[in-house]
Amino acid sequence: MPTRFRRLGLLVAGLPIVLSVGGTSTAAPRTRDAQKTVSSTTVVIDAGHGGYDRGGIPGQKVAEKEMTLDVAQRLKTLLAASGYHVVMTRDSDVFVPLPTRVAIANSYANAIFVCIHFNSAKRVGADGIETYFYGRDSLPLASAVHYYVAGGAPSPNRGVRRRGYYVLRKANTPAVLVECGFLTNPTEAAYAQTVSYRQKLAEEIAAGIRGRSLVTSAPGASTRVATDESIPLQSYTDQTNVRSSSRSRSKRSHKRSSRAKSSTKKKSSTPDGPEASATSKEREG
Repeated sequence: MPTRFRRLGLLVAGLPIVLSVGGTSTAAPRTRDAQKTVSSTTVVIDAGHGGYDRGGIPGQKVAEKEMTLDVAQRLKTLLAASGYHVVMTRDSDVFVPLPTRVAIANSYANAIFVCIHFNSAKRVGADGIETYFYGRDSLPLASAVHYYVAGGAPSPNRGVRRRGYYVLRKANTPAVLVECGFLTNPTEAAYAQTVSYRQKLAEEIAAGIRGRSLVTSAPGASTRVATDESIPLQSYTDQTNVRSSSRSRSKRSHKRSSRAKSSTKKKSSTPDGPEASATSKEREG
């Protein structure tokens, strides 16, 4: 984060956390051209899951759908106050099919699509912030959002990742999916259940949206430190082949199970992935 930021120690739900705070996250556009850009930009906010889809993995105590909706509504308030035209794919506890979510985003000209999620894993120690994108034109938005969210959260930075989730690869607009921490991690789940932390997440996502035009365009930039005039383009891990390979492993596992058991009862298999909820993400992917 910029050197002008100061570190502020807080105590949330009995847990010590450190948040980066500074004027950048709430700064209004400085020029008349920037104000015109804001007023003509539609931000479509997608709160992950909803209705019968709680999100996460079986047995997870904290419902992802509730956390994502709360952060999304807070983000809506912040962006609307800055002059953006804001559209929500859902504004209540309802289930919205993935094609409908994407169709909403694609129906607006000069729009950006921001999907809000929380992560989950069988390993309770898994933690950190991730931001996903798919189209190359989405990397500047992903870089700015991740720069602020990862820099302002007390969780590890898991980096920017390119992956073909449905809501990302089907979007015709710059689109990102930000994973705001692991609800299966006791510490991060405790953070997420506090109003102050969810508000902080919304503020950092809003800062990334406002600052996306300041992202340096050179992919090989030697610096990863922002200045007053720029935000560094983030390096990323390409995981566009992960989904297909996971399906192959799942199919092989199912065949082995079928040969081993003569029972007619079918048992679904979940691929062993690094710390991500394959069940949840397949619905989103």
